[in-house]
Amino acid sequence: MADAFGQMLLDGAGQEIVERDDGFLDAAKLVYFAPVAQWPAVERRALRWVRGRVLDAGVGAGRAALELQRRGRSVVGIDVSPGAVEVARARGVRDVRLLAFEELDASLGHFDTIVMFGNNFGLFGSPSKARRLLRRLRPLADRIVAGSNDPYATEDPAHLAYQERNRERGRMPGQLRLRVRYRDLIGPWFDYLIVSPDEMATILEGTQWRIRRLLQESGSGYYVAILE
Repeated sequence: MADAFGQMLLDGAGQEIVERDDGFLDAAKLVYFAPVAQWPAVERRALRWVRGRVLDAGVGAGRAALELQRRGRSVVGIDVSPGAVEVARARGVRDVRLLAFEELDASLGHFDTIVMFGNNFGLFGSPSKARRLLRRLRPLADRIVAGSNDPYATEDPAHLAYQERNRERGRMPGQLRLRVRYRDLIGPWFDYLIVSPDEMATILEGTQWRIRRLLQESGSGYYVAILE
């Protein structure tokens, strides 16, 4: 399948078009190049919890990695998109690897913090996969700073119908099946997990991880959880 996401970043223009498996299309302004002053307030506040050697999971165009490098952190960025890796490297991220999140192992060494800004808790994909990966991450990292979006902070009938469809199929309401479209390119389908704070806490049970603190965006469903 085409690297639609990566080509979008390489071009650095236009809108991000995301297709859901029920046919719903969403178009959003590109946020992957945003300077720190334009980040959500909760992500700026969460930077104080990002310490030591850092893994930026889903590095994208490198917005988080570059800011953390500027603050003196040693950062490794990973992404499954070859185009994203190329863009992040060209923009100055010193250590970027073409690597899927689920393939992370001890070969990259130990990290003090794993950063998952921009809803990237979603990379866990599903509750069962999240628990499996969280157990694997326990000896590899001391802290996870992860963004997610409360799926229930909406009144959109299309989203509410999708959540009900998920329940009928035995899936979590915010368990999404998505793909990125860009111009004539269509990327592969992938699972993305959007959870409420309570759902996140339930997923963490039995993994040895816990929510140390929640930073929530006023008037928005977006939040950042500090996991230790």
